[in-house]
Amino acid sequence: FILIHDLATLFTMTIRSLLLLCSVVVSVHAFVAPVNPVVVAQRLTTPLYSTSETTDEDVQTELTAKGLLKRDRYVATNRFAVRQGKGAKFEKRWATRKSRLATLDGFRYFHLMRRVTLNDDDDGTTTFDEGEGDTLFGNYVSFTIWDKKSHFSAWRKGDAFKEAHGGTSIGAFLSTMVSSIKVLKGAPRPAFYDGLMQQTMPAEDDANKPAIVDGWRVVEADGENTLPAECFVACNQFFVPPENAAAFEKRWADRESKLQECDGFVSFSMLRRDGQAKGHGTVAMSDSEPTYQSTTIWKDRKAFDGWKKGQAFRQAHGQVGKEGGKDGDEAPAKPPAPMWSKPPQPVFYEGTLVISGSDGA
Repeated sequence: FILIHDLATLFTMTIRSLLLLCSVVVSVHAFVAPVNPVVVAQRLTTPLYSTSETTDEDVQTELTAKGLLKRDRYVATNRFAVRQGKGAKFEKRWATRKSRLATLDGFRYFHLMRRVTLNDDDDGTTTFDEGEGDTLFGNYVSFTIWDKKSHFSAWRKGDAFKEAHGGTSIGAFLSTMVSSIKVLKGAPRPAFYDGLMQQTMPAEDDANKPAIVDGWRVVEADGENTLPAECFVACNQFFVPPENAAAFEKRWADRESKLQECDGFVSFSMLRRDGQAKGHGTVAMSDSEPTYQSTTIWKDRKAFDGWKKGQAFRQAHGQVGKEGGKDGDEAPAKPPAPMWSKPPQPVFYEGTLVISGSDGA
């Protein structure tokens, strides 16, 4: 009788533990989704803009009434704290997951990116910025671009989202959940953005990249080595108070940009945090988080360095006059007064598992 009683108690405790685990990890996996975007060769026949009806989510009169810019895209990200030494295992989970998002209406672009520091050498190398303790957070970020906010919402509510997160059965869900706890420290934290001033180049055909089957990359991942870098991402985080938002956007919109003339340029967007977004795992935006983030995707680090050393960079950053040449024929333009509450913070990433529609991001 004692043995049976002990077994019953153990069984009850196990069930309670699993239920608790489920409640914690629902937030972890309910939004790992922005991570699952995909490309499709079939998308070549899809029009650049979706023909689906505009929903209330896509109406932007409230923004324009405040003097803010309309969004060109909707960007969903998920920020992870991957445990030390677990990066390769985390990437393998992404590489081998089931996903068909590239076949969905409104998908534009996806990559999974790992945070890096730039080494001061002639070869333009980088080092994975793994972090430790609290700085683990954000060492990996999933990054997905959608045509409209309604496209993202439709995906999140559909079967493709459930499939990608192991939600098709209790067994699959628990397996996904336990695997996440071993790799992640804490729940992922999603962040959503209005993509402003979008610039993009058509996707290049690259015979060397792994194939895409049923809307997801076919990549060999062994869980021991990280995946090769397929793009370089340069971000600048801005902490702009609400009263300066419209003027900040106007200043950027008025800038002359020559990014599309630069070798290796892939995409640019000024991301405006959508602080009103709701969903699994979302939390209120804190004062320590940026309200805007410029995000430029380059083919590789070499392309980024080439732009930074060129005249397009100097002109965009007020280092030469409009007619100023390489040798400084005119006095440098005076930098405008800052509109942020603290200095911008640059952050760099390497992107992998890149998937892009034929029209680009």
